Amino acid sequence: MAETESVPQPAASTVEINDMVFCSHFKEVCSDCSFDGREDNDAVLGFDFIDRDGIELPVTTLNKDGQYQCKKHGSPSCSQCYGFKKQINKLRLAAKKAGKK
Repeated sequence: MAETESVPQPAASTVEINDMVFCSHFKEVCSDCSFDGREDNDAVLGFDFIDRDGIELPVTTLNKDGQYQCKKHGSPSCSQCYGFKKQINKLRLAAKKAGKK
């Protein structure tokens, strides 16, 4: 499970990072928030929705400009940590292999 830091959150219950939507706990699927952003995030990438595992972001902080960035690399556009298309592709393939629809 990914670690998250306690970061001051905006009033909204969701955060947007690189056009993808996550709950304030930095999860794509969160039972605490009753949040599921997988369908929206798949649509942003041009995919039809399938039942796949959700993404959990790595440790994420706010920079002085109010942008979310990965703590490891200090970048709001970090392709390693925020390479969502690649991550979602892997999760979609795993779901298809597992027989989810």
